[in-house]
Amino acid sequence: MTSTLKLTPQAFAVALLTGLLSPSFAQTLDEVVVSASRAQARSFDAPAAIQSVGREAIQNGGPQVNLSESLVRVPGLTILDRSNYAQDLQLSIRGFGARAPFGIRGIRLLIDGIPASTPDGQGQGSSVSLTSMDHIEVLRGPLAQLYGNASGGVIQAFTKPASKVPQVDYQYYVGDYGLHRADYQFSDTVGAYGIVADYSTFTIDGYRDNSRTERKQFNGKLDFNPNEQTRVNLVFNQFDMPLAQDPLGLTRDQLTNPAAAGSGAVTTMARKIVLQNQLGGAATYTVDQDRSFTTRAYYGTRDNLQYQSTSAWIGLNRRYYGLGLQYNEKSRWGETPMEWTSGYEFDRSREYREGGATLNGQKSGSPNRSEDNQAENSDFFVQGSAHVSDEVSLVGGLRYSTVRFMSDDYFITNSNPDGSGNVSYRSVNPVLGLTYYATEHLNLYANYGQGFETPTLAEMAYTKTTTTAPKAVFNPVLNAASSRHYEIGSKWLPSRQSRLDFSVFQIDSTDEIIVVQNSGSSAYGNAPGTSRTGWELASSLLVNPHVSASLSASAIDAQYSQAFKCAVTALCGSASQVPAGSKIPGIPATSVFGELAWASQPMDAAKAQATGGTRVALELVHSGRIYADDLNTAATDGRTVFNLSASQRWAVDKAAVTLYARLNNASDERYVGSVIVNQSSKQFYEPGLPRNWMLGVSISAPL
Repeated sequence: MTSTLKLTPQAFAVALLTGLLSPSFAQTLDEVVVSASRAQARSFDAPAAIQSVGREAIQNGGPQVNLSESLVRVPGLTILDRSNYAQDLQLSIRGFGARAPFGIRGIRLLIDGIPASTPDGQGQGSSVSLTSMDHIEVLRGPLAQLYGNASGGVIQAFTKPASKVPQVDYQYYVGDYGLHRADYQFSDTVGAYGIVADYSTFTIDGYRDNSRTERKQFNGKLDFNPNEQTRVNLVFNQFDMPLAQDPLGLTRDQLTNPAAAGSGAVTTMARKIVLQNQLGGAATYTVDQDRSFTTRAYYGTRDNLQYQSTSAWIGLNRRYYGLGLQYNEKSRWGETPMEWTSGYEFDRSREYREGGATLNGQKSGSPNRSEDNQAENSDFFVQGSAHVSDEVSLVGGLRYSTVRFMSDDYFITNSNPDGSGNVSYRSVNPVLGLTYYATEHLNLYANYGQGFETPTLAEMAYTKTTTTAPKAVFNPVLNAASSRHYEIGSKWLPSRQSRLDFSVFQIDSTDEIIVVQNSGSSAYGNAPGTSRTGWELASSLLVNPHVSASLSASAIDAQYSQAFKCAVTALCGSASQVPAGSKIPGIPATSVFGELAWASQPMDAAKAQATGGTRVALELVHSGRIYADDLNTAATDGRTVFNLSASQRWAVDKAAVTLYARLNNASDERYVGSVIVNQSSKQFYEPGLPRNWMLGVSISAPL
């Protein structure tokens, strides 16, 4: 691997100090996770790279608006906070998803076991109501391929369990650039019924011009036991964003004024409006101590209206639903203990897409686009694990996936021919893994898996043209990307107070889906081959009862392994090809997160968190160079920022009051937070925030 970890001397000193302390916890030592095998297992024993971020880290990470606040501590997971709520976070795992101009691609997103990703692999990080989440799991590597149309990995979020007595919680945050965040929560258990209801609001004027945002979000969960063998969870969530202005990207010259909006953003009033509702349920029936069935079903709607800087508007009206059945069994094959999981999943989405011209930021004239886009998947999967001895276990699995896309064009004229089309993708994805339990405190594992990733409906909605802008015609000639994943790793518990996870991976892909034209909208094509080689480290330590430290770091060499035709005409210049060895854009070569925390009250050794009193912490967040185009002619500089956080908790009778304070980018470093890959006008760059502050209060009281 040619990529190395490069930091400034100051950043290196802090990272080295944190590493020597052998690094509050991103994960506890005995935490239980479900992502690795679709059944509960201790994370230390799970044969996969998996981290869990708990409630304490979510709360301490900030106002709980963006996943980037808390998941930044997970190695291999990159969340580039573009401070642009019209486009959501730019999230990738091991480089998958980095091409997405908005939302999540190539990563499976689930909330309380209910898919928040559509059949084509799209998802929105804003769907996760962080104020009501108990913990979030991130699975990377080959075993994630058993979750279907997602080569990168799986993110699962879980709502808090209901409190045993009636309880109300209130949070309020204020911060720089007009940030206001409020949250109201009620929780109770009445007989066999537990309920959690959470409602939050968020507004911000924004650091950049044309970046004001308003959000309202509700997340409710009801769980109950109709009988001793059955457990039912019902979940309803709503995401309402009546306004999210889009400041767009900047050119290199425009970065001299990072607070400015990109060309055309203000005059066209570029913005997005979103309303999403989803209702889902899951039920687990336990036959006996060795066998259980789990079913799930959900239905959702999403209305999305976007006003673009190209004086055009796009409206999406989506309806989606799905169901699934899973069977788990523990058995024996001779003297060998076995665990089996098998199941079937079906998901379908249908969206009506319209478009037209705008004038002064409003719709103008009749629509010039009208079509019906549909996507569905039908998947079977099976996974088995065997403890062949006290020292060795094996895991194997297979998923057979069928994904179909259909588009019916209703706007057909002499100048706009019929753009209807359909295409199907099928893939058989095996995984195989081995774990060696070297000692009671050291596990070694190796995994192999094959994955695939289809284009999304949004990526098939436009076709490349010879002009600067893509044409709004369904593009069925895109191939699905296929990938081969290799991984070896170790998990080590040097002591009750420390843990070290380390993994190395190699991923080879064919038909990687890439941006071939981007000007307001994006058109996509396929690159013949890519390779990703990298390593990931996560370590944690309770230094003494009052001091904890954590460190996560990763490096990746992501490149095009084969040359291909330079397709982004506006960026190619005299180059006819993108040469082999060019770095895949949108992927930082290195990432580091370190935290050193002190608490006035002794911390729980198992959770590395204090039960009250004062807590202060220093965070280091580093990201390496990110290329913005296939030819690697444009790139960001690496950046290292320091954040300071503090909290004070008081017990008032049975209630608890906590004050929070954060100073982000304390050194006021000027940097680019993310890039828009292959942007045809070279408006690649989205500036990060300068020094900014936040204050908050949290009140929790039983009734």
